[in-house]
Amino acid sequence: MQSHIVTYGKTLLATLFLWLTISQVQAAAPKDIFWEDLIPKGHVQISNQDAASHDGSEQNWVQPDLDAPVVKALDGKLVSLPGFVVPLEGDSEVITEFLLVPYFGACIHVPPPPPNQIVHVKIKNGVPIESLYDAITVTGVINVATWKGEIAQTGYMMQANGVAPFEL
Repeated sequence: MQSHIVTYGKTLLATLFLWLTISQVQAAAPKDIFWEDLIPKGHVQISNQDAASHDGSEQNWVQPDLDAPVVKALDGKLVSLPGFVVPLEGDSEVITEFLLVPYFGACIHVPPPPPNQIVHVKIKNGVPIESLYDAITVTGVINVATWKGEIAQTGYMMQANGVAPFEL
């Protein structure tokens, strides 16, 4: 009888250990998010991508909806988000600071999207970006925070710990 209790206890401990290990791995794994996840449910987002033109009108180059709401529940979460790079800081080898945007040309060739559709990213040791035309996926801790620069205002900031080519 005592051997059954010992066996049961060992099985229970092993199960508990496995559950704790799985929980820790899941907690450390980034959550895959997409641009629509940065917009609060029920908020009707202004889309300026279709309205952008190159007719020289200043009105078309103004960032819309500077008060666009953010998703506060994302604050401090480890996430992975695909997008395109708008370089801010770096050298010919690596970029250490950039804006992550949902479509190519945002902030450069077309007006910036609303702040809740731009993430200001810093990566400590920098990362080489081979082509600004290619989508990437950035992994790191995202924070609900405003950053203002010459070309745009953001609603989120991220301390990246990894950048990889975007894969479907």
